[in-house]
Amino acid sequence: MQATATVLVYSDDSGTREQVRLAAGRRPAADVPQVEIVECATLPAVLAALEQGGIDACVLDGETAPAGGMGVCRQIKDEIFHCPPVLLLIGRPQDSWLATWSRADAAVTHPVDPVAFADALAGLLRRRLLTEA
Repeated sequence: MQATATVLVYSDDSGTREQVRLAAGRRPAADVPQVEIVECATLPAVLAALEQGGIDACVLDGETAPAGGMGVCRQIKDEIFHCPPVLLLIGRPQDSWLATWSRADAAVTHPVDPVAFADALAGLLRRRLLTEA
């Protein structure tokens, strides 16, 4: 198992980024590596971080403006070669169809439920580690 997993968190709201950091904790599950968070508040910062590489998973806030997480998810799935898995934060359960449209790998509702979030993030990291092995 690798030493750390790098998770990109995109939201224009620092409070949402903090909720994600706290919900992820040091390690979202015992069988995944410790996480290192890279915070981005703008689309150009997200694209730059992904182009640099080394990102194991992305958490995108669907409520971010002006470039919402759903549109960003669809864009990076089209433009980034070997795009990391994406966990989308959606405003309400009824928006899950939009998460599917955006090609997100998983979705959880906002505000962040720490248990559901950690479970979803750990699942994405497990899949990512299996594809790299």
